[in-house]
Amino acid sequence: MTANRDIDALIDMMARLPGLGPRSARRAVLHLIRKRELLLSPLADQMRRVAETARECRNCGNIGTSDICDICAAEKRANGLICVVEDVADLWAMERSGVFKGRYHVLGGTLSALDQIGPDQLRIPTLVDRVDRESITEVILALNATVDGQTTAHYIADQLEGRVTLTSLAQGVPIGGELDYLDDGTITAALNARKAL
Repeated sequence: MTANRDIDALIDMMARLPGLGPRSARRAVLHLIRKRELLLSPLADQMRRVAETARECRNCGNIGTSDICDICAAEKRANGLICVVEDVADLWAMERSGVFKGRYHVLGGTLSALDQIGPDQLRIPTLVDRVDRESITEVILALNATVDGQTTAHYIADQLEGRVTLTSLAQGVPIGGELDYLDDGTITAALNARKAL
């Protein structure tokens, strides 16, 4: 390690970030220090600003800098569609694609008996309320294809039965995917969701 406690502490903090281990954190910190004026100082200032201004959208659960995020505030996105995702990272991934033009609802996780996470620990009651309040016509369940994700999807479907059209993302073989590299669950989902050519 280095001979400076502050630098060591910064490396330790960076190493806690997803995708960074101790070696990557050391390289990143060394790079930031070498580019202090260009990167380190502006990064520190921006992190301070985000720490002060970042908040969760009261409507959908997205992260932004106001009580209502830009997506929920956009009138053109009030088209009766809500895409339900597990967390903000999933919302941001959907937005990167630029395909979905409706609004979102972030659950904050999935139901899990093992972790004692029930519907009230998630934003499921808020979703049911939004469906009634915002005249939603379709809810798209974009939850991960895990046991907990599918359990959550079934629970939400039960809660919203008869109120809206419920759909889910297609599952199966990704474009460019090779069968040899896919897990059994993906192959099963792809086979069951097959369509006519």
